[in-house]
Amino acid sequence: MEATRTRTPQEIWETALGELQVQVSKPNYRTWFKKTVGLSYRDNQFIIGVPNTFAAEYLEKNQRSLIEKALIGLTSSGVQVVFQVNGKPHRYQGTGASETGFPAPSPTYTRLNPKYVFDSFVEGNSNRLARGASMAVAQNPGHSYNPLFIYGGAGLGKTHLLHAIGQAAAANHINVICTSAEQFTNEFVSALREKSTEEFRNKYRSIGMLLVDDIHFIGGKEQTSESFFHTFNELHNTNRQIVITSDCPPKSMPLLEERLRSRFEWGLIVDIQPPAFETRLAILHAKARQRGVNIDSDVLELIAREASGNIRVLEGSLNRVIAYAGLLGEAPTVDIAARALEDIANKGPIEDTITPDLIVEAVAKSFQLDKEELVGRKRDKNTALARRLAMFLIRQETNYSLSQIGQELGNRDAASVTTACKKISVDITASPYLKRKIRVIQRYLHPESGSKASR
Repeated sequence: MEATRTRTPQEIWETALGELQVQVSKPNYRTWFKKTVGLSYRDNQFIIGVPNTFAAEYLEKNQRSLIEKALIGLTSSGVQVVFQVNGKPHRYQGTGASETGFPAPSPTYTRLNPKYVFDSFVEGNSNRLARGASMAVAQNPGHSYNPLFIYGGAGLGKTHLLHAIGQAAAANHINVICTSAEQFTNEFVSALREKSTEEFRNKYRSIGMLLVDDIHFIGGKEQTSESFFHTFNELHNTNRQIVITSDCPPKSMPLLEERLRSRFEWGLIVDIQPPAFETRLAILHAKARQRGVNIDSDVLELIAREASGNIRVLEGSLNRVIAYAGLLGEAPTVDIAARALEDIANKGPIEDTITPDLIVEAVAKSFQLDKEELVGRKRDKNTALARRLAMFLIRQETNYSLSQIGQELGNRDAASVTTACKKISVDITASPYLKRKIRVIQRYLHPESGSKASR
């Protein structure tokens, strides 16, 4: 006993670490124990210094008994472990203050939109599974579905769910980073340029939850993908929640590395489809209430019928009707709504509208086929390849569901479309011929962006 008292707290702790290293997994040891230090041992209280609040929270919640057992064996007396972050004692109690009066960990989070919460998300058949899965990971992060991968077309609510998960986690004192793949890439490039990669790694690997929007942006960026791969592994190995959104499933991301693709498919993949009429109408009612505007149901029904598919377009149409009625000094009516929406429609679309028919036409032209052959029953090698590519591009360029795509290509079932898209996404990575075909077709579909890209 006397011999142990002559040893410094750090010496005792280093001996304890030697025992702990063989009792926990290598990733766990590297993440949670490697950067800890023994600070003080007095009156049976052993103070351990940890690098951040999340490490203190994890060790308190998951490893306290193991640590105390190791220290008791070295000190031959009862030990109370206290974790310190930057010299301040820390005790995790979930929410609120601890029994000892130490503050609970305060969350650090970024880019969370306070309007995007679960209560303001309108549920329908098109998004019920995605909303349910999102609520499950918010309530039990790291254990329900990890990672959660949400995909769907633009303006369908992916970002709303992503931020709602972040808001719920932050309310439970979980450290959250919510970012986009583009922002992650920009930060990584800056870290390389400024030789601050260690700080970049620490930022993304010492958190409790990582939320990444538009992950498809990361495809083809080798160094960024490498960094994200290791970040993903570090978080996943220690049961920290990862949620990812994309405009397409992992199998349909041709430039994504296979090792990342397999990890994205590790947990649960859910999609969000364009909302049906009833859901669009419920969304409009909710938006009108949020704005404090009283609008008759028949007006909202007209807007719901005119604006389908994209929720942003739906909200934009509502805003136009309200603004148009305000300029006339009248309450919104069906007649005013029709005039407002017709006025906008007569000005032409704000951006190119890519339809399945246009895509089928472009693919048929590229493969020197008639459109009828593409949607028909012809099954020679060239036609079958063109048909699969058309299905893949409709999935990429539109909000059409798998069954809708099948209907456009000769009333084929959703399973056939899924198989076709999977095969094409694999073939693209190994076929320069297919890559050239896609570039030519996309230049046809997006003539302005195509001409810019060629410069």
